[in-house]
Amino acid sequence: MLIGEVARRSGVSARMLRHYESLGLVAPTGRTVGGYREYAEADIQRIFHVESLRTLGLSLRQIGQVLDDPGFAPSALIGELISDTERRLARERELLKRLRAVDASEPSGWEAVLRIVALLRGLSSPSPARRLHAVLAPESAMPGPVLAEAALNESDPLVAGALRWALGRAGDDVVANLAPGLESDSVEVRLRAVQMLAEIPGDDTAGLLSDALADPDPRVRGSAALASGARGRHEAVPVLVAMIVAGANDVEAAEVLGALASHRELADPITSALVDELARPAANHAVRMRLVQALAELPSVLALRLLHGLAADPDRTVARTAAALARMVEDRA
Repeated sequence: MLIGEVARRSGVSARMLRHYESLGLVAPTGRTVGGYREYAEADIQRIFHVESLRTLGLSLRQIGQVLDDPGFAPSALIGELISDTERRLARERELLKRLRAVDASEPSGWEAVLRIVALLRGLSSPSPARRLHAVLAPESAMPGPVLAEAALNESDPLVAGALRWALGRAGDDVVANLAPGLESDSVEVRLRAVQMLAEIPGDDTAGLLSDALADPDPRVRGSAALASGARGRHEAVPVLVAMIVAGANDVEAAEVLGALASHRELADPITSALVDELARPAANHAVRMRLVQALAELPSVLALRLLHGLAADPDRTVARTAAALARMVEDRA
């Protein structure tokens, strides 16, 4: 088969086929009487192999090594290609982020573009002092989405506080700018998103905080539960009870449950949830003690009824604690 027909069948230009030949990658098996290149079926198959490997990002040199060495192990090379691709994607994502930030700032000229790029470079500095300077610089006027992303990824408390201050002054929809943080793969970013949303008054954040109650990380769930419960949201109750059982911010969780139980429609569900956990055969001594202490945070009538009932508990430490807490609640009442 002559080179023109090969090019038509393979989709590889005749010029590229000659380049492959010059590299020793694909050489025609023979020549015609007139001296034209003539490719055999095996040559065409090798061309398809070359093109297939090129789609994986292999260089022509690497392709030659793969095809000419039957014992060549692909695992190391594929792993290297994966790493190279991940680095390239990271660079592309960073470029896309910068372009969107510049576009969101609606620059009036190239000087404005250069200014926002300089501010973005400052925010990405490994130095907290430089990041803080970028946030507080007089010429700093970054759009809300940029400030929100920086705040969600900031680990230094001082810089994070400055970013939250700047985000509040930006005038954009702060809740909408923070919402993407709840979908992050990073637990720390999701936790910061919940904590910042919890600081925003009003009902705009209620739905987002409720969604975060299903987060796979217990810290994120707990932070969302404390914030939602403090706003009177009943869906936080199961997570708050689970926090007491697990001993994770159990004091704060008990206080929030106590406040929620002051709502008549929530008193019975909360009481039942705590009593059910107390009665579980798997509940060890430490868990039962935390639950007893949580009962003392309930409204006085509920707390006294439950604590007096526990004064006869077979676990004498639990019984004595319940009696002592009952006296405390009586004094408080």
